[in-house]
Amino acid sequence: MNWRRFLLVLGLGILLAFGLAKGFRPRLAARPTTGQSHSSTVSTVVLALPPKTQAILASAPGGKVFAPPRQTVRLAVISDLNSAYGSTTYEPEVSKAIQLLPFWQPDLVICSGDMVAGQSPKLSKQQIKAMWAAFDQQVAKPLRDAKVPYGFTLGNHDASSALDRKKNYLFQQERDLAAAYWNNPAHAPGLDFIDRQQFPFYYSFKYKNVFFLVWDGSSSHIPAEKLAWIETTLAGPEAQNAEMRIVLGHLPLYSVAVGRNKPGEVMENADQLRAMLEKYRVHTYISGHQHAYYPGHRGQLQLLHTGLLGSGPRRLLNSELPPWKTLTILDINFQNPDLTTYTTYNIKTLDLIEYGQLPRWIIGHNGIVLRRDIQPQDLNPQELALCESRLGKRPCLL
Repeated sequence: MNWRRFLLVLGLGILLAFGLAKGFRPRLAARPTTGQSHSSTVSTVVLALPPKTQAILASAPGGKVFAPPRQTVRLAVISDLNSAYGSTTYEPEVSKAIQLLPFWQPDLVICSGDMVAGQSPKLSKQQIKAMWAAFDQQVAKPLRDAKVPYGFTLGNHDASSALDRKKNYLFQQERDLAAAYWNNPAHAPGLDFIDRQQFPFYYSFKYKNVFFLVWDGSSSHIPAEKLAWIETTLAGPEAQNAEMRIVLGHLPLYSVAVGRNKPGEVMENADQLRAMLEKYRVHTYISGHQHAYYPGHRGQLQLLHTGLLGSGPRRLLNSELPPWKTLTILDINFQNPDLTTYTTYNIKTLDLIEYGQLPRWIIGHNGIVLRRDIQPQDLNPQELALCESRLGKRPCLL
């Protein structure tokens, strides 16, 4: 990882140019006491930060921003960056997140899709290429310049895999142009690929001893031959010899947000997909699309529903909470039985979003998801009765 070298050089330049002999140290807020574990064996080192990063941190309430203790591997997880159809501009929160990355110093940035604003038959080839050029300038290039690897899955607004009645892709042009952008050597995402033959739709890569598999969840259906590739890959030695396995796709397995609680907005056959991931000891499935952050789990599978940075945040089901725009720092510690720790920020205020603020569970049309810190035995009889009244007894079995 080259954040520190990059920041040290940049920091020296700032000191020479502006004579800031004392440097800058952001004020670190104490984390509220919750059920979340934040044990760490690696301390966070605060280095000289770029002026824009400093300004954002200083603008936080009280000038305080919580800095999570650094662990073995750190991911910055983002999603759904896009604005209106055809847009070549981004919401301020997208730029803010990119400018804050030096503060967190992630090893990788992970994006669960919707990087551009496609999925419209009215968009011309020139407009689609212009959207990818804007993404490159505002998101991808700053990461390349900082030598931060970028792992991603394609969303429905990037390259939808929706089919027409003849089983042809409805948005073939968008898929072709997305593939052309990502296969251009100038846009290399800096990943250590294991299998990139179907990149950027289906591929695998690794970082240290974490194995990542990416599937095309830009629509709800994964073809049988692609499912075979997924299973073969997860069963293979690269995946099984890793200390942790993560799968990345745009649509989630289960609904969590208002307006997205219906078929077509989640993966088909969610329980079967979950069973396959559990079979091969996948720890976490990271998704986007629902435009709402929810740290959940079902069975043995952790489900990180990533909040959005772009336009259109949505309210969680079973909740009166206002919608937020969020970014999650996911720290991995192989010595921790839970493996992962989430630190999630309301990107507008930089306040932390704690588990206790969120619903204990969410019942969507195709199943129940428990909050990450809630176990099935924690559900009381009234909660179980409500789930069974909506879904029947079998879908409520975890």
